[in-house]
Amino acid sequence: MPKKHRGVSHSTRPVSKRPPTWCKYKPEEVEAIVVKLVKEGHPPSKIGTILRDQHGIPLTKAITGKTITRILKEAELASSLPEDFGNLLRKATRLRVHLEKNKKDVHNKRALQIVEARIHKLTKYYKRKGALSPDWKYEPKAASLI
Repeated sequence: MPKKHRGVSHSTRPVSKRPPTWCKYKPEEVEAIVVKLVKEGHPPSKIGTILRDQHGIPLTKAITGKTITRILKEAELASSLPEDFGNLLRKATRLRVHLEKNKKDVHNKRALQIVEARIHKLTKYYKRKGALSPDWKYEPKAASLI
């Protein structure tokens, strides 16, 4: 009989909030690296991966006391939309363009419905949190311009 449980093979965050002893970066150096990477065009999620893999910095919050997005906001380099929300808008735009060319593609029509449902759900969340203005509304034509 197969088990209902799945494996738990994923990385876990360190328990300690203090920076590791083997990490020799100072907070100012980490912030400078983050600013340099965003100026090169990397999104915040990729910056975290680059810091981990190339510089050996496990968590910026443990070293600097701030998240990557907080560092970008203080440097006034943060985007107007949250990263995950912008990715969903781009995906919906790509799906709409595809569906204009392929009108009978019912599988991607369903995928577009699912993506737009996620967009509406995230819209409510980000309006509540203040990341989006209260009068912001999802319109496919306007989303393609973003």
